[in-house]
Amino acid sequence: MRGLSRSSLVEVEERFNAVAGSADLGTLSDELFAIADLLDREPGLRRALSDPARPAEAKARTARTLLAGKVGEAAIATTEAAVSARWSRAGDLADVLERLGVIAAAAEAEGQGTLDEVEDELFRFGRVIAANPALRRALSDAAAPEEGKRQLLRDLLGNRAAPTSLRLISQVAVHPRGRSLETGLEAFGQLVAQQRQRYVAVVRSAVELTEQQRQRLATWLRTSYGRDVHLNVEVDPRVLGGFSVRIGDEIIDTTIVGRIEEVRRRLAG
Repeated sequence: MRGLSRSSLVEVEERFNAVAGSADLGTLSDELFAIADLLDREPGLRRALSDPARPAEAKARTARTLLAGKVGEAAIATTEAAVSARWSRAGDLADVLERLGVIAAAAEAEGQGTLDEVEDELFRFGRVIAANPALRRALSDAAAPEEGKRQLLRDLLGNRAAPTSLRLISQVAVHPRGRSLETGLEAFGQLVAQQRQRYVAVVRSAVELTEQQRQRLATWLRTSYGRDVHLNVEVDPRVLGGFSVRIGDEIIDTTIVGRIEEVRRRLAG
């Protein structure tokens, strides 16, 4: 989000934080996802609730009337704050509600002591999708029934994943919102990591890192970035040697392949 939407996001998050403490966070997450999905399905409603020419109070009344009796008070209050704010584009309204749904789910996982587990499972499922084209097609098929996708994920993950992981993976698969599965899972993973105010680093290495190597790398990155860094390690024999680290748009490449490419670029220049 940029400009006007970024400042509005801060205001809505403040309201969300004020009401989320008294809510069941898993239920709140599901309700915010459902409201975001409704706005995606109903562009006329989305435009009406994000129209900067309409008074904020009128939009808030419309939202409350629409949602009363269908979702809890925390979800209604959060939605009222969202529709009362001003957004750079209409689509940002649904984006912020989905974002807060992820944050609610992450807060629930933190309270249950499963936040690390959720981060790892989102990353690992992204790797499973990347390695399994048939599964990606099944979950990406726009014509497939939503309940069929949810059941497939329940069958695949069942007791193997934390409930929060299943909730977030299902949201990405059933309501991709223009994203690929891998992109959606990565975006959700970043939001989950922010629950502890830490970065996520994707590490590519030719071999699995030992626990001691992971700890040294995490310590070095924490010192470099001034914040805790969660490591998602991907073993990739194609890197030949060394490792690469990606944090957001930044890449630290110590692989042999990376060095060869750097030499090639210099020679070409």
